[in-house]
Amino acid sequence: MLDNRLTRPLAEALADVAPGWDDLVAAFVASPRGAVLCRAVDARVAAGAEVYPARPLRALETLMPQQVRVVILGQDPYHGPGEAEGLAFSVADGVKIPPSLRNIRQELVADLGLALPVSGSLRAWAGQGVLLLNTCLTVERDRPASHARLGWEALTDAVIDRVAAQPHPKVFMLWGAHAQAKAMRLGGAGEQNRMLVSNHPSPLAARRPPVPFVGSRPFSAANDWLVAQGVAPIDWRLTEPD
Repeated sequence: MLDNRLTRPLAEALADVAPGWDDLVAAFVASPRGAVLCRAVDARVAAGAEVYPARPLRALETLMPQQVRVVILGQDPYHGPGEAEGLAFSVADGVKIPPSLRNIRQELVADLGLALPVSGSLRAWAGQGVLLLNTCLTVERDRPASHARLGWEALTDAVIDRVAAQPHPKVFMLWGAHAQAKAMRLGGAGEQNRMLVSNHPSPLAARRPPVPFVGSRPFSAANDWLVAQGVAPIDWRLTEPD
């Protein structure tokens, strides 16, 4: 099983980002809120807690702000051993598909009729400008939302603001209440941003009102809007990673 535990000091783990994010992340780490977050996460690791993932900002490692075409915004990382890999909703090769990802894959089939591979990796999306971001970026084993109030939201707000300010068209998929709380940050950002809102794909919410994730067809809706803006669509096929 993949060892995806955070073992480095958090500030060190946050330094691995692509150009366009480095100043933003460095400013956060140096801020009072960033310092409090780093101390809190490091203290939990030192106390023996299993904190995931090892690369909290993997979504920002290779994708620059000007390359983002779609933002998929979730809640917090998977909380089982070996699951979270720093890309929201994605798991590494060979990892059992978590329930939320299973619903995403099923919606992909219903929406676009695509065949699904065995792997649960979404790296093929990330490589096309899909920013797979959670509102909180670390979690403890078997304790969902355990780090939701440690200060991550200040950093993810800044990431969303930077993406929203880019002048090219982008789609923001806001899945669940935590993600939808960010909608106010996009309201005044201009016509270059489109919001697609639904419940979280978790089995607890995916079929519930007011906007069930199941049947929301976000993938075709995103592509239809991008094409209408003169932007190339996303190839949503989940090809096996190299």
